[in-house]
Amino acid sequence: MSVRQVHVMRMPIRWGDMDAMGHVNNTVYFRYIEQARIAWFDSIGSVPDPAGEGPVIVNAHCSFLKQLKYPGEIEVTTLVGPPGRSSFEMVHAMRLVGADGVAGALYAEGGAKVVWVNFPAEKSVPLPDALRALLPAA
Repeated sequence: MSVRQVHVMRMPIRWGDMDAMGHVNNTVYFRYIEQARIAWFDSIGSVPDPAGEGPVIVNAHCSFLKQLKYPGEIEVTTLVGPPGRSSFEMVHAMRLVGADGVAGALYAEGGAKVVWVNFPAEKSVPLPDALRALLPAA
């Protein structure tokens, strides 16, 4: 699958992100991915409209490669795959930012299948042309 990098953002690891084991809880990685996904949709003007259309995810996955711990900052890189009729894949790479300000080793990678829907009808609809233009060719 061809992918295109579309967004990079940094966010802090919060003390409350950790669990009793002293590392970031696995569920929080999905929040980091969600924040990166929504930030990209915001940046391209594709915010969900409950009275109209917008993106929803139909599945999500994450591979936990290294433990994140507080304090720290992560960088989440977002990539998108080629479009289908109403959907596309998003992939996210999570790296810990070092004291030198450089994002280093990969700590987690995950993603989701995004489907464009008409919310009132509760049905998928074709991706908007403006969004489709941002996705890589198949």
